[in-house]
Amino acid sequence: MKGKGEKFREKLIEYILFALSLSAIIFLAGIVLTLLKEAAPAFRDTGFLNMIVSKDWYPTYEPPDFGMLPLIAGSFMVTAIALMVSVPLGLCSAVYISELAGKKEKILLKPFIELLSSIPSVVYGFWGIVFLAPAIQRHFDLSSGYCALTAGIVLGIMSSPIIASLSEDALNCVPRSFKEASFAMGADRLETLINVTIPAAASGIITSIILGTGRIIGETMVVLMLSGGAAIITLSPMEPVRPMTSAIAAEMGEAAFQTPHYHSLFAIAIILFIITFILNMAAEKLAGKYRLKLGSHR
Repeated sequence: MKGKGEKFREKLIEYILFALSLSAIIFLAGIVLTLLKEAAPAFRDTGFLNMIVSKDWYPTYEPPDFGMLPLIAGSFMVTAIALMVSVPLGLCSAVYISELAGKKEKILLKPFIELLSSIPSVVYGFWGIVFLAPAIQRHFDLSSGYCALTAGIVLGIMSSPIIASLSEDALNCVPRSFKEASFAMGADRLETLINVTIPAAASGIITSIILGTGRIIGETMVVLMLSGGAAIITLSPMEPVRPMTSAIAAEMGEAAFQTPHYHSLFAIAIILFIITFILNMAAEKLAGKYRLKLGSHR
C-alpha cells in the first residue's frame, strides 16, 4: 500500500502538470484577446469585409488604405509555390526511407532530414539571397531575383523535412499484414506501395502536408528577405509580393503606437491566426481519423 507521503507527491505532481497544461490555454487566450483588442479599432473604422476585399495597401498615404487582399494573395501564392516543392520532395523522401532504403541508409538519412528541419530560417534566407535569387534573376532575365518564386522555393525546401518526417512515420504505422496480404495476392513491391501502403497512410500524409502548410504560411524571415516586399496582386510568380507575415515584421517597427496603421497590422495578425488555426484543426481531425483507421489493425 502507498504511504501518505507517496500519495501526496503523486497528487502534487498531478496538480503541477494540470497547472502547466492550463497555463498553455491561458497564454493562448491572452494572445487572442490581445490581438482582438488591438485589431478591433481597425475592423471598426474600416470594416472587416472591406479590409479583406480591398486591393490597396498604402498605410502611409493620406488618406491611408488598409486593404489586405494583396497581402493575403501574396501569402497564398508563396504557399502554393512552396507546396509544389515541398510535397513531392517530402513524400518521395518519406517513401524512400520507409520502404526502399536499407538499414544503413535509414541511419544516415533520417537524422539528416531532422537536422535540416532544425536549421534556422534566417540561414535559408541567406542561402536564397546569395545563391537562389541571383540564379533566378539570371535565368529568367529579371530586374530582381527577389520575387514570389524565390521565396516559395526556399520555403518549400525548408518545410520538406517536416512533411518527410511525419509522412515517414505514417508509412511506418501501416500494419505489416496489409503488405503481406498484397504480396500474397501476387502484387509486387511497387504495386503494393502504390495501391496499399500509401492509401492506408493517406490520412497521416495529408496531416503532414497540412502541418507543413501551416509552417509555410506562418514563416516570417524567409519571405521578408526574399519575396520582394511589393503589396500588389499578381498571378506571375516572377513578380515581387508582400505576404502577411512580412508586412507585419517590416512595418510594425515603423507604425506609430495606437494609430490606424498600428491597429491594421494587428488585424493582419488576426487573419493569419485564423488561417493557421483552421489548418491545425484540420490536421488534428485528420490525425484522429488516421489513428482510428489503423488502430484496430496493428
